[in-house]
Amino acid sequence: MVTSPPPTDAPTPPAEERRLATLAEQREAIDALLALGTQRVLVFDRDLADTGWDGAQRAEGVKAFLRRSRNAELRIIVHDTRFLAASCPRLLALLRVYGHAMAVWRTGAEARAANDALLVVDARHALHRYHVDQPRATLLTSMPQAVRPLAERFEEIWATGEPAIGGSTLGLG
Repeated sequence: MVTSPPPTDAPTPPAEERRLATLAEQREAIDALLALGTQRVLVFDRDLADTGWDGAQRAEGVKAFLRRSRNAELRIIVHDTRFLAASCPRLLALLRVYGHAMAVWRTGAEARAANDALLVVDARHALHRYHVDQPRATLLTSMPQAVRPLAERFEEIWATGEPAIGGSTLGLG
């Protein structure tokens, strides 16, 4: 069940639906959405390789999100963890520090056919990339009704998964 986050003091951006045509636009949108997050960020992708999850700026955005609230939660589920394990040391360092608030899972067999990518923030904002092999996506801000089906899709994918990378120094979760 997807629920709306409690109200916050942060200003809410106006409702907007915008089409994005490039990966660069998606990277900017992800950073902007992370800056809006106060409670829960949900990420589904093939492997996180195309949209800046290996960068210092993204790691700082994730850290800022996790520090915004002691109840902040970041859940990431991917088909393949190799890129994350090999190319995202900053994100893995955050996982070691914020293991209580972060989870990285691998999709189960039932979700391996999913080829769209999702980022859902506080059940109000989202980025939906229609297919991981294409750069087109839709950015939704302050549109909880439109975001709800994407959050539900994420939860369906998450339900198939299993822990993949843990926060311990051995990588055991």
